[in-house]
Amino acid sequence: MWLALGIFALTYLVILGQKIPGIPLDRPSGAATGAVAMVVFGVVTPAQVYREAVNHETLVLLLGMMILAAYLAEAGFFRWASWQAIHAAKTPRRLLAGVTLVCAGLSALLVNDTVCLVVTPLVLQVVDDAELPPLPYLLAVAFGANAGSAATPTGNPQNMIVATLSGISYADFTGSLAPAAAVATGVVLLVLLWLFRRELSTRRLAPTQVAPPQVDRPLLLRAGAALCGVVAAFFLGADLAWTAMASAAFLLVVGGRTPRHVLERVDWVLLLFFAGLFVVVHGVARSGAGDAIFASIAPFATGGPWREAAVLGTASVILSNLFSNVPFVLLAAQWIPAFSDPPLAWKVLALTSTLAGNLTIVGSVANVIVLELAGNHGRISFGRFLRYGAPVTVLGTAAGTLVLLAFR
Repeated sequence: MWLALGIFALTYLVILGQKIPGIPLDRPSGAATGAVAMVVFGVVTPAQVYREAVNHETLVLLLGMMILAAYLAEAGFFRWASWQAIHAAKTPRRLLAGVTLVCAGLSALLVNDTVCLVVTPLVLQVVDDAELPPLPYLLAVAFGANAGSAATPTGNPQNMIVATLSGISYADFTGSLAPAAAVATGVVLLVLLWLFRRELSTRRLAPTQVAPPQVDRPLLLRAGAALCGVVAAFFLGADLAWTAMASAAFLLVVGGRTPRHVLERVDWVLLLFFAGLFVVVHGVARSGAGDAIFASIAPFATGGPWREAAVLGTASVILSNLFSNVPFVLLAAQWIPAFSDPPLAWKVLALTSTLAGNLTIVGSVANVIVLELAGNHGRISFGRFLRYGAPVTVLGTAAGTLVLLAFR
């Protein structure tokens, strides 16, 4: 067990962005190296990697949705939607509301990391032109995208993992989590408006100097049709992974773009990152460490679904920020059959591990993407981020979980 935990600890240090002296690893290469170490040192065998560790359905689903998002980005959809919200805003507070709600809505349909990649540069340009403080709007992008992504199985990678491992249908998952995600998004907006009430003046904004983005209408119609088709197929119960890949293949054929050019938009490094994490966490699970953690939680989780949801949700928020939410979901997946209502436990795990991402800078990949893209505007200490993230996470998770229990 200790060997597996040692490999995991070193891998996690790299995931957190810590530098190991003399070893220039970043997050994806750290996860890949950790996976190789698990095999080399005999924690898992190559056969177990191929047959048990890597969840191929999740990777295929993520790839399909990233290709679909790449075509939408190529058509100018994300910039158009963001520009519409920004253009409609008349005051700094309305602008904050527009950024939060647009990022949440887009992330409910597509992977939140992609939304943050595309929207953040536009938001930065607008707040610079309007001479507004950038931090509230950067947090609105990250927090809104995280909260909104909880609504569907395709909103973020950890939801994809839950959906593929649990077998819960798209319609059932969305019917339960979409109301909870909507409430959590509302909490994000209200808390941000309160925290930045002094920085956000009531003055009217001057007309934005950002020109309307160019939209490729033929491509947008094709990509929009593919998106509508894939969502409809999801609700009808089609296989998530291969439905997403079918929509991706459709656009590769009819998109009117050189496929290589569009495929360069896909974050292949992210796929490598998750594949490596699958192996590393599987090694930890096989070592018995996951069972030991659950044994410390289980005594508090007896007493019916409400108590179980409270205990699992609390553990999820804490451990998602210790392990990061994707590794934690992979580890916690083995616990779910022990709960009295496994489908509810899966949903609680998906919701709370996602909303936990708002607590710290490293709680979500979306947070890191936004702050890295913001450059000097994104310089914020761990403690200051926590000061904003704590009320958003605690209040949003509590409200969202209550709604989830009501709609389960």
